[in-house]
Amino acid sequence: MAIRLLVVLIALGLLHVTPQLARWRSDRLFRRWVGLLGDTSGSGRVVLALLLPLALCLLLWWLVHHTPAADLLQLLFSLVLLLYCLGPREFEADLEAILDATDAVQREAAAQALADDGNAIGWNASELGVAMAYAALRRRFSVLLWFFLLGPVGALLYRLAQTLGRDDSLALDTQSHTAARYLANALDWLPAQLLTFTLAVVGHWEAVISAWRRWHQLAAPTSWYSSGPGFLGAAAQADVMIDIVAGDGYVEENSDPLVELVRLRGALLRALLAWLSVVALIVIGGWIH
Repeated sequence: MAIRLLVVLIALGLLHVTPQLARWRSDRLFRRWVGLLGDTSGSGRVVLALLLPLALCLLLWWLVHHTPAADLLQLLFSLVLLLYCLGPREFEADLEAILDATDAVQREAAAQALADDGNAIGWNASELGVAMAYAALRRRFSVLLWFFLLGPVGALLYRLAQTLGRDDSLALDTQSHTAARYLANALDWLPAQLLTFTLAVVGHWEAVISAWRRWHQLAAPTSWYSSGPGFLGAAAQADVMIDIVAGDGYVEENSDPLVELVRLRGALLRALLAWLSVVALIVIGGWIH
């Protein structure tokens, strides 16, 4: 776990200094492999699409483990793979692009980069907050959680599953697309739960937890894989809506989207520090024990 924490800190530092690293990733080989599986369909195609790259990852990890400089090579291997999985664009760089835009048109255009599913994001505090929460989840927090739990193969599993389940440019049949979306949603569920509670701790506890409870009360029992972590979007929206006050018989939004972006960005940064602190305490506890 200590090595994984060190790899995460190095990766986040490199991406902060050189955000372009997150854009150098290419999934052309994976897309070509998925295309070669056109004769299969449904969950079988999804399993086969993921099995080969994950098996290769495990094989490389095993080979590296049996080299003379195993520790150093494992660290470098983990770092390269984590940099590949923390994408497709660096989260902080997209936020900086919005803040650095010179006019409203450029800001709204820059905000669209937060939507990995291609859906348009309205220029208002509520929609921007929801998009930021999902972008942070899928580009950073989920990748880090599965990396901490399962190592490089966990991060790769998450990234490839998200590509299969959410990238409409992949020519998947309906059954395969449904199975891939179910897997992507399932892998999002645990990180989204943890991120929601972390945002409640570092932000507006009552608003976030109330939205989380309402969503779960109305959600179907299969929502954890069939509809995705909608509770995270609801929690982020509730956190933003704290700044909306009632006027003369109607609701008037007084919050500036840019102000909310900066505030929620700070909350997500505190959430990241909280996650890293917990992992650091686990590492220290292991050393003491």
